[in-house]
Amino acid sequence: MTIERETMPYDVVIVGGGPAGLGAAIRLKQVNPELSVCILEKGSEIGAHILSGAVLDPKALDELLPDWRSQGCPMAETPVTDNWHWYLTKGRHVALPHIVMPPFMGNHGNYTGSLGNLCRWLAGKAEELGVEIFPGFPAAEVLYDEAGKVIGVQTGDMGVGRDGQPKHDYQPGMNLTAKYTLFCEGARGHLTKRLKAKYDLEADCQPQIYGIGIKELWDIDPAKHVPGRVLHTQGWPLSESDSWGGGFLYHQANNQVALGFVTALDYKNPYVYPFEEFQRWKQHPSIRALLEGGKRVAYGARAINEGGWQSVPKLAFPGGALAGCSAGFVNVPRIKGSHTAMKSGMLAAEAIAAAIAAGRENDALEEYDAAVRSSWIADELKLVQNAEPLAAKFSGDLFGSALANIDMWLRYLKLPSVKPMKHHTDASALKRADLYQPIHYPKPDGVISFDRLTSVSYSFTNHEEDQPCHLQLADPAVPVKLNLAEYAGPEARYCPAGVYEFVDGGSGPELKINAQNCVHCKTCDIKDPSQNITWVAPEGGGGPNYPNM
Repeated sequence: MTIERETMPYDVVIVGGGPAGLGAAIRLKQVNPELSVCILEKGSEIGAHILSGAVLDPKALDELLPDWRSQGCPMAETPVTDNWHWYLTKGRHVALPHIVMPPFMGNHGNYTGSLGNLCRWLAGKAEELGVEIFPGFPAAEVLYDEAGKVIGVQTGDMGVGRDGQPKHDYQPGMNLTAKYTLFCEGARGHLTKRLKAKYDLEADCQPQIYGIGIKELWDIDPAKHVPGRVLHTQGWPLSESDSWGGGFLYHQANNQVALGFVTALDYKNPYVYPFEEFQRWKQHPSIRALLEGGKRVAYGARAINEGGWQSVPKLAFPGGALAGCSAGFVNVPRIKGSHTAMKSGMLAAEAIAAAIAAGRENDALEEYDAAVRSSWIADELKLVQNAEPLAAKFSGDLFGSALANIDMWLRYLKLPSVKPMKHHTDASALKRADLYQPIHYPKPDGVISFDRLTSVSYSFTNHEEDQPCHLQLADPAVPVKLNLAEYAGPEARYCPAGVYEFVDGGSGPELKINAQNCVHCKTCDIKDPSQNITWVAPEGGGGPNYPNM
């Protein structure tokens, strides 16, 4: 059956309404107000799928909108005032002095708040400039011309049943064509994944690696609240499970704290359960003391790029480019990527505007790639490019952290240092279950620690149930025949939303996929040891609805 689709032409189509996409859209209109620009956002609104700590370095925002502090931007409300770093053992913490770290590791001049609310504010600024924003419309397919150039994207069909057949309310997706298409999907974007493969964009870089960040927002006792206080932790509990990562706790506005835990997804032990490690971390005496008497109000999870500068792929290809976390500009030891994401979007916008002014379209913006590699993004990420590999090599212990710190100092002082280190994929890191003992995690107390399904309800996730499953298995037999047999079914543990569970199918175990629980973190697409799971965009507007995460 031939489907008739409406076509909407633009000068520039941007996929993703995060800091990179919004920064690009605003910069395009600043350079040339006559350009037609649209943003597609798969969430129900801008910010609905945005999850970050967040402590914001305002460097890029200062360049984009110098007066943002006086224009009602919610991020301006809470400047960082206090900066702590703890190494945790099971029962106590040791404060690590910031004076031993390079100056760029400090948080002076930064702000803490909701990145989702910052994006909502930026969206308003973009719309004032004439940018068209379409929330609830995920980009489902990339459009190509006969020569293989990107000419736009197709939005997802609406009203398709679980059986793949149109329902009574079926609406076909639209074709949005553009002179240039900018992909700002965030970490492990499903279209970015295809584009990397089609154009071999990772031929000259290391594979991207990730962490899974799980976050909660709490209202706490006002007597314990110190606006602007920033705390990072490392060590326990991951020090007990052949894995590494760390926690954060940020005192934001209105007696709220944003707290969370990042588990590096290169862990070897298949019994590691990132959600439960987060629950254990909250029960540490020094963390629990801050939360007692408080109330959890939101929950969510998202994958985080951790590959660093050596994992940044080629950024430009015929008709399009990658920006933000689609490309992977996170500064891992600083735990910051919003400023570099926004700057990359701005550089892409400047290259696109110049190309269109010169009469070009649908070619490769090599000048954008060059601009990023000669920008302060590159300068910043090169300083820290060995921090993650050195920490990972020693499972995040103090020795690995010390080596990473030495390497950062050497690079900061422009002294000889270790060459950029290599990565392996997170999926390939997982080892067989028979090499490890199961980890027995404590039951939640319902006060500080919680179960996974109750937690998902605090993400306000919703999907239309009668639709095709957006978590696709290349081979339905693999989860049981390989993953369950060899790796003790890691799908049931690495997902922070309880999407995957092994059940008795009558003739033996089978994998049940509860796709309606999915918070779009992308961990399954990343960590599945058989790389059998592919995440694709569900029907528009589905997924979490984070209020101020």
